[in-house]
Amino acid sequence: MSRVYTIVRCPHCGKPVPWTEAQKFKPFCSDRCRLIDLGSWANEDYAIPGESVDSRELPDDRDGGANSPER
Repeated sequence: MSRVYTIVRCPHCGKPVPWTEAQKFKPFCSDRCRLIDLGSWANEDYAIPGESVDSRELPDDRDGGANSPER
């Protein structure tokens, strides 16, 4: 009896990748493609759509929120 499994495309190179327990880099085809993708995120080649947030406008929560106003 053969098992049925899903085939996905590697997000980096497009190679078919079987979605199985044995495929440890899924959804990537290899560790190389996984690391290239990680590097692209680190270099800010990718971005989540939406408005940018200025970090200077974020609350300073270094005190663990002890001085934060109640909402």
